[in-house]
Amino acid sequence: MEQIAQQYRRLRSSVPAHVRIVAVSKFQPAQAVHEAIAAGATDFGENYVQEAKAKFAAIDAPQVRKHFIGHVQTNKAGAIAGLFDVVQSVDRVDAARALAKGALKAGKTLDVFLQVNISPTERFGCAPDAAGDLAESIRALQGLRLTGVMAIGPITDDRTILTQAFSTAAAVRERIGVPELSIGMSGDWEQAVQAGSTIIRVGTAIFGPRPAAAVSKRAEGSP
Repeated sequence: MEQIAQQYRRLRSSVPAHVRIVAVSKFQPAQAVHEAIAAGATDFGENYVQEAKAKFAAIDAPQVRKHFIGHVQTNKAGAIAGLFDVVQSVDRVDAARALAKGALKAGKTLDVFLQVNISPTERFGCAPDAAGDLAESIRALQGLRLTGVMAIGPITDDRTILTQAFSTAAAVRERIGVPELSIGMSGDWEQAVQAGSTIIRVGTAIFGPRPAAAVSKRAEGSP
């Protein structure tokens, strides 16, 4: 597990200080999260509610900020709103309404990011030209605070395509007027930071390959 600490510290030293690292810990055991926390990690991203609930229950670290980065199913929005501090993947009005209801029930204001689709192979995210209307709808809901834009970049080796996609997400962020932009992952975070990303979501570069038994897991309707 010491390798996790080393990899996190190496990444942190390479990433500009103003960029927040969200360690994507899905399918990783609680011990791996403990190791990353000990190395200085404060933000963790999870895709699955039940997995995250069990994992975070075993972690006594009040400084940890929990990010939900999976697809928001409306029937699980209440549990998501109660467990997480940030939801990065709001891509439609019904999901926002369900999260707002859950946040109010939990007695909290939930930070949310609008997920925009910038990749032809990505299933989720609103169209860039629909982001303004969705942002307006989110801002009208009590219990939610719109603070960022999130996107998943296209899987490509063509830097031009990637740069264009990230520029689209950055333009949406500028247009709707939010402070955070979350577009980088393990394989493309450097290009994302160049495009203005303030948050990167990194899993394998910190934790290594996901456990083999977990790679084929398909749970809770998330990819």
